[in-house]
Amino acid sequence: MSASEPPLSVEQIFHLYRVMRTIRQTEEELARCHQRGLIHGACHTYVGQEAVATGVCAHLTTNDVVFSTHRGHGHALAKGMPPRELIAELFGRATGCSRGRGGSMHLFSPEIGMMGTSGIVGPCLLQACGGGYSSKLLKNGTVAVAFFGDGAVNNGAFHEGLNMASIWNLPVLFVCENNQFATEVPFAYSSGNPSVGGRGAAYGIPGFELDGNDVLEIEHIAGEAVARARAGGGPALIECKTYRTRAHAEGMGDFTYRTKEDVAEWKEKCPIQRLRRHAIEQAPELQQQLDVIDAEVAELVREAREFAESSPVPEASTARQHVYSPIAVTRPAPPPAPTGVTKTFVAATLEALEEAMAADPTIFVMGEGIGVRGGNFTTTLGLYAKYGAERLCDTPICERGFVGLGCGAAMTGTRPIIDFMFIDFINDAFGEVINQIAKMQYMSSGRLKMPILLRGCGGIGHSAATHHSGMYHSIYAHIPGLRVVLPSSPYDAKGLLAHALRCDDPVLFLEHRELMQTKGPVPDGHYEIPFGQARVVRPGDDVTVVALSLMVQHAAMAAEQLAKEGISVEIVDPRTVSPLDIDTILQSVAKTGRLLIVDEAFGPCSLATEIAAQVADAGFNDLDAPIKRLHGAFAPTPYAPSLEQAVVPRVDDVLRAIRELIQE
Repeated sequence: MSASEPPLSVEQIFHLYRVMRTIRQTEEELARCHQRGLIHGACHTYVGQEAVATGVCAHLTTNDVVFSTHRGHGHALAKGMPPRELIAELFGRATGCSRGRGGSMHLFSPEIGMMGTSGIVGPCLLQACGGGYSSKLLKNGTVAVAFFGDGAVNNGAFHEGLNMASIWNLPVLFVCENNQFATEVPFAYSSGNPSVGGRGAAYGIPGFELDGNDVLEIEHIAGEAVARARAGGGPALIECKTYRTRAHAEGMGDFTYRTKEDVAEWKEKCPIQRLRRHAIEQAPELQQQLDVIDAEVAELVREAREFAESSPVPEASTARQHVYSPIAVTRPAPPPAPTGVTKTFVAATLEALEEAMAADPTIFVMGEGIGVRGGNFTTTLGLYAKYGAERLCDTPICERGFVGLGCGAAMTGTRPIIDFMFIDFINDAFGEVINQIAKMQYMSSGRLKMPILLRGCGGIGHSAATHHSGMYHSIYAHIPGLRVVLPSSPYDAKGLLAHALRCDDPVLFLEHRELMQTKGPVPDGHYEIPFGQARVVRPGDDVTVVALSLMVQHAAMAAEQLAKEGISVEIVDPRTVSPLDIDTILQSVAKTGRLLIVDEAFGPCSLATEIAAQVADAGFNDLDAPIKRLHGAFAPTPYAPSLEQAVVPRVDDVLRAIRELIQE
């Protein structure tokens, strides 16, 4: 790319000037409104940095996508958001861009390609990779842009994002707004490498260091980078060295970590005045037209503030809406009875996946070894030969990176399947799952869907020790926005996976390692098992056993033995723990009067605890004995077989627990 700047037309200069003026005057109005108490939370202004968003977004279409950080007002306005929607959002009004759910740090307008700003540092880089991957798969020619501050370059997401964009040649533009401080920590102190733009070379991508207050230079370099990405040339990294001339957030102290003299010096480098002087030097007669733009923007911002003040607040009744996607009013037909050819658990899920990929070209799989190899548990065996590397994409070992990418891809029109192998590994991406994936539909007021499947195994067995034996379904079931699925048979595994691959909510699909090669009848062809419908595995009259995952098999073996003793056990498999079918459990308890919950996961704060609490609350009068729980030990998983067997419930433990409960 050339650093020379071809002259812009008068219309282009006016456009850049108008956008920067709109950002500046909107931000100054918001600062005044914060002092008036109209803004309920934080207010992070973009004053001083207007050239960056303006120069970059000048080359973006509505279909191009922007992922931003907590200081995102300027990005939203430059992408085309009307000031009235931004101001109304900070006022907490129903007419705000996020319908009052986001405030300063969470701005959503997918209609114009503004895919959200985040209060967490780093995710925007990964989500932009997802937007770029969607573009590559859909072949729609769009470009994804990540705006982030200098603080993010010391975050692992920076490395993982740039590396993924490089190896997959994604159409992504990474824009670092180096305003010298991460909150109050100077970049000169926090980073061993003072050059951000220079780091592009380490990833094999073009990198640039620009004057972040020179909108003409930014417009030129960004234009070439966007055109290059759109043409298939891959990503680029642009560092814009700039400065915010207001505090980190309105109302915060500003001169404990920098001086008034420093701020005054940077105010003299104002990017708006710099462009104005340049335009007038080229053509003095333009001054009057620039004055007209100033007046028009002032009127626009005044009207926007009045609109925001007069807008209604969101109805309290809407506070719980959009946590999940709407469920179709018509319920799907009941799945066929569990008859058919005997297949393994893995073979059953592979059938469901293959059928879905054939029907939906937006589905792709990412994970370590899921390509030619076919996955650690052969869960994608043979699919690479059919669909190739774009839809069966082997990844580096960077769970946070490719889970975050999956989030951005789901936001931009594709349906990612993230195969994390073991759930212990996805815990490295806990923040991406909890703070981003689970909340995206809610924060966007349902305008963004999150059709992402997070798939892998868990559970104790085969001396896998503590980093390959977790379950953690209780933790993830606690999080609103996630669906958590635990199939216990090949039949259920196929039907639940088929349903997950048509669901617009994020689904954690957790397969127990000791079930992967178990066999059972599986019908040919497509069928689905809707979430939230428990299965009565075995009817009985004396005691209800609610068992999860592998524990369903243990309970069934125990029930067979107890039947010979005259004890009739009813086994209920919830199938999904979020949503949880408590009604089926209550109906069973009403019949038997006794309840045992069997789960190999830890006891404190567990899913079994939740089931016990709900039954005690809604079914107390039906109980003839105290509710009992059988759990694995509250300890990490050991390696030696003798130790491993001591920390996980066995069939004998289930037998003993049922016999004791019958005696109550």
